[in-house]
Amino acid sequence: MNTHLIPRFRANAQIRSAANTAVTLLYPRRCPFCDEPVKPWNALVCAECRQKFSYIEMPYCLKCGKHISDSGREYCGDCAAHPHIYDSGRALFSYRGVSASVARFKYRGRREYAAYYAACIVEELGGFIRSCRAEALIPVPLHKSRRRKRGYNQAQVLAEELAALTGIPVRADLIERVEKTAPMKDLSAVERQNNLKKAFKICCNDVKLNIIMIIDDIYTTGSTIDAMSREFRKAGVERIYFVTLAIGRGI
Repeated sequence: MNTHLIPRFRANAQIRSAANTAVTLLYPRRCPFCDEPVKPWNALVCAECRQKFSYIEMPYCLKCGKHISDSGREYCGDCAAHPHIYDSGRALFSYRGVSASVARFKYRGRREYAAYYAACIVEELGGFIRSCRAEALIPVPLHKSRRRKRGYNQAQVLAEELAALTGIPVRADLIERVEKTAPMKDLSAVERQNNLKKAFKICCNDVKLNIIMIIDDIYTTGSTIDAMSREFRKAGVERIYFVTLAIGRGI
């Protein structure tokens, strides 16, 4: 680096730091667990809430990452009964323990939660992420009407925070959601699969990636990840992994 530029970079960093501090003072960051202003004010989560999140513990399914009760099994009942198109994936939290937090992140504009979520993902699942050697992080896209109504795509917000910590670039330009599907939370596994038929489409002529990692907020049956994976397989992607913020319980 040209040495005469160092003072300028330092000054810019100080300006950014001061600006971030001012924004935080005016609009206090909310705790991802209790949703109150974070204490201490410059942290990502309240000190007393840090231990309240429920991480996925071993043993877990080697395919989807759901916790399973039998340590002698490799796969949960879902993955044993229904083969998936993706290679494998992991999740950070048990959905039951973070459902309220994820709902606020997804529907109530709490985008600031993503910084803490991403930090926890890198701390807990960093080994898995590094072992996959993904060339890009692919957030699950929202239909344009749903994104317009919500104002943001929570999966992309999370992916961007992960990219900042891992150095893996986000590619939100490769696939789009072309069908406005019904909400998945009240559908059965078969209904989810039917709901997602033709929902996604590759939107570039040449993907030019061999290994990708799909990023989403919640994994339930894997229908969304599979539907995207099917399109990426057609486009020539060889290995497909995923990381989600939360996951349901395996059987």
